[in-house]
Amino acid sequence: MERVKMAEAESLETAAEHERILREIESTDTACIGPTLRSVYDGEEHGRFMEKLETRIRNHDREIEKMCNFHYQGFVDSITELLKVRGEAQKLKNQVTDTNRKLQHEGKELVIAMEELKQCRLQQRNISATVDKLMLCLPVLEMYSKLRDQMKTKRHYPALKTLEHLEHTYLPQVSHYRFCKVMVDNIPKLREEIKDVSMSDLKDFLESIRKHSDKIGETAMKQAQQQRNLDNIILQQPRIGSKRKSKKEAYTIFDTEIESTSPKSEQDSGILDVEDEEDDEEVPGAQDLVDFSPVYRCLHIYSVLGARETFENYYRKQRRKQARLVLQPPSNMHETLDGYRKYFNQIVGFFVVEDHTLHTTQGLVNRAYIDELWEMALSKTVAALRTHSSYCSDPNLVLDLKNLIVLFADTLQVYGFPVNQLFDMLLEIRDQYSETLLKKWSGIFRSILDSDNYSPIPVTSEDMYKKVIGQFPFQDTELEKQPFPKKFPFSEFVPKVYNQIKEFIYACLKFSEDLHLSSTEVDDMIRKSTNLLLTRTLSNSLQNVIKRKNIGLTEDARHAAEEEIYTNLNQKIDQFLQLADYDWMTGDLGSKASDYLVDLIAFLRSTFAVFTHLPGKVAQTACMSACKHLATSLMQLLLEAEVRQLTLGALQQFNLDVIECEQFARSGPVPGFQEDTLQLAFIDLRQLLDLFIQWDWSTYLADYGQPTCKYLRVNPVTALTLLEKMKDTSRKNNMFAQFRKNERDKQKLIDTVAKQLRGLISSHHS
Repeated sequence: MERVKMAEAESLETAAEHERILREIESTDTACIGPTLRSVYDGEEHGRFMEKLETRIRNHDREIEKMCNFHYQGFVDSITELLKVRGEAQKLKNQVTDTNRKLQHEGKELVIAMEELKQCRLQQRNISATVDKLMLCLPVLEMYSKLRDQMKTKRHYPALKTLEHLEHTYLPQVSHYRFCKVMVDNIPKLREEIKDVSMSDLKDFLESIRKHSDKIGETAMKQAQQQRNLDNIILQQPRIGSKRKSKKEAYTIFDTEIESTSPKSEQDSGILDVEDEEDDEEVPGAQDLVDFSPVYRCLHIYSVLGARETFENYYRKQRRKQARLVLQPPSNMHETLDGYRKYFNQIVGFFVVEDHTLHTTQGLVNRAYIDELWEMALSKTVAALRTHSSYCSDPNLVLDLKNLIVLFADTLQVYGFPVNQLFDMLLEIRDQYSETLLKKWSGIFRSILDSDNYSPIPVTSEDMYKKVIGQFPFQDTELEKQPFPKKFPFSEFVPKVYNQIKEFIYACLKFSEDLHLSSTEVDDMIRKSTNLLLTRTLSNSLQNVIKRKNIGLTEDARHAAEEEIYTNLNQKIDQFLQLADYDWMTGDLGSKASDYLVDLIAFLRSTFAVFTHLPGKVAQTACMSACKHLATSLMQLLLEAEVRQLTLGALQQFNLDVIECEQFARSGPVPGFQEDTLQLAFIDLRQLLDLFIQWDWSTYLADYGQPTCKYLRVNPVTALTLLEKMKDTSRKNNMFAQFRKNERDKQKLIDTVAKQLRGLISSHHS
């Protein structure tokens, strides 16, 4: 039973598997049916499967047959309709063929017209393309024509601009045409032509500038002079609330702009004609004289062409050569002021041009280049002026030269050039000017002294008296009280010489004007020159007069003149002594002579150096009188009652001053003295100081009164007076403070010496 059930179950499974295989065969592509069939043959029931497959085939055949039977009548109807349509289609074909034949016949003319239209349209497109190409070519041709016109009219900078536009803007648009190739090949030649022509214009400009530098400089210096005069007028007028313009603004000479389209600026070589300029008209600015457009054009052209450095080097090299020519002075420059003026004008003109070039071009010249040129110019100018001014012996010409140099320096200073060396050189010329003045005034003094009668000036009225006083400010109370007629104690040459000395001072002051000196420097200059005039020029003239034997001086007048020399010399010594300022209580030991005495000795040396031209005895007497007066005055200074106390340190300082006097006497300031004769004027001071400094009282007291006494010239009264000043009554600043151990003994010794001196004085008087 169970076997039957198992067999039935297996039969059901096999049937289900066969059904699945059949569905798979129906639904699977025939190329992939192999694996399905293999599964059938792998099994044991392929017979049953074949049966089932046959059954399935028969079922499908019955279904196909049933479907064909259902659609057969429709198929027959369709075939019948199709046969009918074939006849109608043939008719339609025939109609279409006939219509096409008629259309072809009728449209033949239209086709011909269309071909003609096609050709017209093609020609129209070609014409339009040709017009477009011509529109591209015409600007090129126009620019090239413009370039040739500009080259022909020498407008080179615009020509270069046109060439740049032509090369970079227009030609690239039509570069495939043959005529453009010709233009492109010609462009480098045109550039070289422009460079050569612009360089030629620059050379003409440089040559013209070199020839006319003096005119440019003259204009600049005239403007500087006008500005200086204006400044002087403004300084003299009350200030108004308006600000003064700076000198730089007043001297703004150049303000030229490039006008590249102007035929005049294109062809002008640089200098305009101003020879017919009237003196009373306004001085033209240098921008009215110089056209810098050749420089600007050439600079721009070379910059555009990438050769700016070449142009800069060429320009600077040529200007350096011109600078050397300008700085070479003519050999006869010193003969006239015009020679100096032309020399200065050329230098100023050169640097005015360079300054303008510096400020109107970017980098053609720079400050370092200008400074280098100016340093060279300054050194050569100073050297030339030193050489040529040394030949000048006319003080008026030297003064005019100084004023011209000041104007030259002021003009260049406006443009920023340092001119300190010029003013330093003017100080050197000042010394030369003083020498020429001294020579001139030597002749004036000689003429005055030769024409004088050396008689007192008589006056018979108050008007005559005031006239003489107006010429020479002489003051004498006794003379004023005398009745008319009366006489001045000098001859005509005194007021004449006095007035000439004033004229000399005025002449010196004229030279010091505009030198930017302080009042102290001017005073020193005037003092130095005037001292030379008095101590050398006037003194020599007077000495020559005195030495002449035929001069109409009476023996009383000569004696009075000599006495006046001695008196004035002693008065001058007294003035120096008034400057003495001793610290009588000092404890310090000095190391040099007092300043006032050093100055006094220097004065005496210079004075006696002049006295060597006086008669021998007059000079010797004056020298001996001065030394005696100096020694006496120093002794009085030491012993005066106002000096109540003094120390050994003060005495040592005083001794240094006396040594200075002795060295002066020993040096022989005036020839003719026997050995040590002049030193005897200071012997009293020397013995007195030696006695106190060496503290040699035992020798003095023992040998007093003997002819061979070492301190023969020391008066006991003088010694006692000085010793009393050295007593330390207040116990302060004792002269023996450095020997404090023996202080009391020394004080007792002073008292003992003083007592002995009093006894010596008493015995001497008795």
